[in-house]
Amino acid sequence: MTEPTPETEPAHDPEMLQLASKVFDLARHGDTDTLAAYVDAGVPANLTNDRGDSLIMLAAYHGHLDAVNALLQRGADPNRPNDRGQTPLGGAVFKGEDEVVRVLLAHGADPEAGSPSAIEAAGVFGRQDLVELFRGE
Repeated sequence: MTEPTPETEPAHDPEMLQLASKVFDLARHGDTDTLAAYVDAGVPANLTNDRGDSLIMLAAYHGHLDAVNALLQRGADPNRPNDRGQTPLGGAVFKGEDEVVRVLLAHGADPEAGSPSAIEAAGVFGRQDLVELFRGE
């Protein structure tokens, strides 16, 4: 077996990069059915872009509840941080996406994970209701 060269390495394949870009756009824009079909066809549920943003991070940050649910059902990690240490839960708190916050919590998202954590973000934005939710109060 030979070591992949830059010319043969799948990550540098223009068609693969175009497909990945399309899938990230689907998550960003909440095209749930098409996104789910790509994941069902073999695109990793935890695929990340060049900044470490996962599909679920993009869907959560942009408030696409159905896409978040579809990705969680297909094994997406609700705690996977991006390259800056931000989690999908923290992103949903930052954007004020309360329904997404609740779904992520129901699927095991850790409000103490990330930098800033979802608890810290809720505190910064004066969301005492979320702080209490995260602490189980």
